[in-house]
Amino acid sequence: METRSVAKTVPAPANLGVELVSVPEGAELELDIQLERVTEGVLVTGTVRAPLVGECARCLDLFASATEVRFTELFTHEASDEDDAADGYLMDGDLLDLEPALRDALVLELPLAPLCAEDCPGLCSECGIRLADAGPEHGHADAGTDPSPDGTPVPETRKER
Repeated sequence: METRSVAKTVPAPANLGVELVSVPEGAELELDIQLERVTEGVLVTGTVRAPLVGECARCLDLFASATEVRFTELFTHEASDEDDAADGYLMDGDLLDLEPALRDALVLELPLAPLCAEDCPGLCSECGIRLADAGPEHGHADAGTDPSPDGTPVPETRKER
């Protein structure tokens, strides 16, 4: 078996992300790839490091971070039947197109509800201020009341048993 290692930096393709977080188009993706010739084709094992930008799911602030994802994929010379072609990766002669495999690996690891910080308190449910900026003394005088349709506070009613 023949093995080859490749370290390369490539620009990120467009639309590499989910709704609230993504890899910016053109950002540098750092790849460490090992290519191993096997009977069925080429086994690709690698790590990709990528910068991320997004919007916090709790406080809606923009943030930047990074991710590192490991992946292993088999690129075959030809599809053995119709089902394999849809689920796997095919070689084009002696060429491998790593973009679909990288896209699958990165996007599947992205959080659906990304946070700017693990302890992000989010937004105040009353006024919408970012709680991290508001401080511990933040509160509302009409706490415990619900607003009426015209905006005036209505005292909370309690059921008696």
